[in-house]
Amino acid sequence: MKIRNGVVGFLVVTELASGFLQGWFIPLVEAIGTRWHVDTAQLNWVTAIYMLMTVVFVPVLGKLGDVYGHQRMLAITAALVTAGSIVVAVAPTFGVFLLGRALQAPLAAFLPLEFAIVRERRPEDAGRSIGRLVAALTFGAALGGVISGVLYGVVGSLAVTLWIPVFFMALCVPIVAFLVPETTTRNTGRVDWLGAGLLGLGLLLLLGALSNGATWGWADPVVLAGLIGGPVLLGGWVLAARQVAHPLIDLSVLSGAGIGLPLLMAVLFGAQFYGSTTATTFYYLADPAVYGYGLGFPAGLAGVVMLLPTLVMVAASMTGDRIARAITAPRALAVGGLLAALSYLGMLLAGGSAALFIGAGVVGAIGNGLVVTVLPAVVVARADADVVGVSSALYNTSRTAAGAIAGALFALVMSLFAMPATVAGAQVSVSTIASFRAVWAIGAIIGGAMIALAFTLRERTTANVLV
Repeated sequence: MKIRNGVVGFLVVTELASGFLQGWFIPLVEAIGTRWHVDTAQLNWVTAIYMLMTVVFVPVLGKLGDVYGHQRMLAITAALVTAGSIVVAVAPTFGVFLLGRALQAPLAAFLPLEFAIVRERRPEDAGRSIGRLVAALTFGAALGGVISGVLYGVVGSLAVTLWIPVFFMALCVPIVAFLVPETTTRNTGRVDWLGAGLLGLGLLLLLGALSNGATWGWADPVVLAGLIGGPVLLGGWVLAARQVAHPLIDLSVLSGAGIGLPLLMAVLFGAQFYGSTTATTFYYLADPAVYGYGLGFPAGLAGVVMLLPTLVMVAASMTGDRIARAITAPRALAVGGLLAALSYLGMLLAGGSAALFIGAGVVGAIGNGLVVTVLPAVVVARADADVVGVSSALYNTSRTAAGAIAGALFALVMSLFAMPATVAGAQVSVSTIASFRAVWAIGAIIGGAMIALAFTLRERTTANVLV
């Protein structure tokens, strides 16, 4: 059955809801800590458990989509996320709340499954459709963050605020089930559950150790077990993938289909895009009278100002496919990497100038908007028809895992430059300006690496589009 022309519009609605949910919890972290009486270190798990579980869910759901149908798995995924959102809303304890956040992690599989659907619908327009989906996700995340903060401020009830995403996600289930037709291409292989277990557990151990090493101590036995056991299990996954007929991720596809290099670029993109977020956000909020650096924006003003780069990124992602068609995808990715590098250099040179710092963020948003649209389109276009789901899932997992690792490593870098100081009458360890400069310098270097990889990406003609 052919996919009807209106399907992209329905999928845009699901991505708006997806972004809405992903941005919903950012302004609520302090309220969550107050409700369940947990400290800042424990609150890191509000985001960490979600990111870590996406590493497990996304490749499996992508593979299941290739085998059993992408629309079917998208509907099931929406139902799972709705159930997780209900658990979050009714959670009596912080532990149950984190369980709900883990059950929301299949949300990250929305995009890979949708990419497979739009690829089959009209391959020559897949890039444009992907741009719309990514723009909807980005805009939804910005909108969710703003609305949740305002709503909580008005109603003053965390319980009421946490129920709102339930209704948005529940709406996605019938939309996908009844308005999005199924894809027809199938992969005849079976799901490699052993590979899924080794990959998921290995990444969970490694990323969990990296995420908590600075808090628990790098000599902590649990951290050491993760740092050692994680790579061992990942090595076992690589060996097992070469022995089974239908591995979860066919490693030969990475080179044979030409998606290995784009996935490496996804790793670099995720590292600079997600890894530097905390440092940049804190610089907006830091009071120069207290810390000796920062812009000193109140939380409300910072939220509004940081919305500007998000909106610019949405606009850039909407035009990414058009730019790639005009100058080719490799050159568009090189431009994206260049703008990202210039953005970090601008932050390094901005000092206390709010205008220069905000301008640098806007430049980076343009570059990231290009990359976040063009790069998945390259992966989708190069993947064989029966592995689009798992290839797209691998792209999503690569950038998310890289972001989690980079966030942990950037936190370690910043801690190396920390100095004792007195803040609000208490002796604490605070980051120095050198900490931020180190993060931004690394980001600029990563941007340069993205440029180099883009120029080594060979042009291929697929459906009259250079990818």
